[in-house]
Amino acid sequence: MKELKKPKKLKVGDKVALVSLSWGGAGDPDLQWRYRQGKERLEKVFGLEVVEMPHTLAGTEYVYNHPEKRAEDLMKAFEDDSIKGIIACIGGIDSVRMLPYIDFDVIHKNPKIFMGYSDTTTTHLICHKAGVSSIYGPTLFMDFAENVSMDAYTVEYIQKTLFSAEPIGEIGPAEMWTSEFLSWEEKNKEIRRKYKKNQGYELIQGKGTVQGRLIGGCIEVFYMLRGTEIFPELEDFEDTILFLETSEEKPQLWFVECALRNYGITGILEKIKGLIFAKPQDEVYYEEYKEVIKKVMKEFNKEDMPVLYNMNFGHTEPKICLPYGALAEIDCEKVSFSILESGVI
Repeated sequence: MKELKKPKKLKVGDKVALVSLSWGGAGDPDLQWRYRQGKERLEKVFGLEVVEMPHTLAGTEYVYNHPEKRAEDLMKAFEDDSIKGIIACIGGIDSVRMLPYIDFDVIHKNPKIFMGYSDTTTTHLICHKAGVSSIYGPTLFMDFAENVSMDAYTVEYIQKTLFSAEPIGEIGPAEMWTSEFLSWEEKNKEIRRKYKKNQGYELIQGKGTVQGRLIGGCIEVFYMLRGTEIFPELEDFEDTILFLETSEEKPQLWFVECALRNYGITGILEKIKGLIFAKPQDEVYYEEYKEVIKKVMKEFNKEDMPVLYNMNFGHTEPKICLPYGALAEIDCEKVSFSILESGVI
């Protein structure tokens, strides 16, 4: 994998920009309370100064119709020396429409924290092409604006990943989890979602210990981006740990099977050292996804490659942060996952 520039760590008082790169709901009047709640958490929990870019709050219709303005906001946030980090408001389905308007040189020359998940996989691969490490992790609407309060597990890994230049270390599974749907109406803001006991990581297959640099994203978006200028080259997967998660659309088994098979036939599975797979939303297809993964690994003679399942990133809460390009480790004997270096400098 090519070397990526690490961004500088955040500190209390730093300015972070919020951006709407796909869905523009942050600017819709009926969701303003949710936006303000997430913004307040960034300010009060983490001590950051929050700024909006010119079109962050332009609303769903405008943001959809103007992918060039979304890209413009992203470029301005990277160019502005006073801004130390950029956080996506939420995902969506069409970040890819920004591609014609991206200046990769701007990002390369101005490495800084960028964080989000789901459809922001697109922006992570934009950063990757620009040679900059970004952070696959929480978004404003889902995690910072969580009803009642943020989850302590999420807060812990934001602190460890964004605010410290020390190695992140071993990451244990969350004790509890949720993906319960509660409509984003202000009357629900004081209702905490119902959490369930988490059963922890599962080792689907593999033995020993492997190390590799992190790369991946939301499996549907990652699959969609094949053939675009930002999809990683085959050599970018050399000696990596691939991380994959499924969206709230709960993709059918055939889709996950075909996506993994594509990575086999194109040589990606031959390059990677291991795979980590997130807990699916609502644990739909929980057992079935495991069987699909094992089936495809067997097809490509990868039955001994370590695969760790039921990890806390993606479309359930709470969640960890995964820095692209950071050296990580899967220990099959301990059934553990560690990030062996910092995500920032």
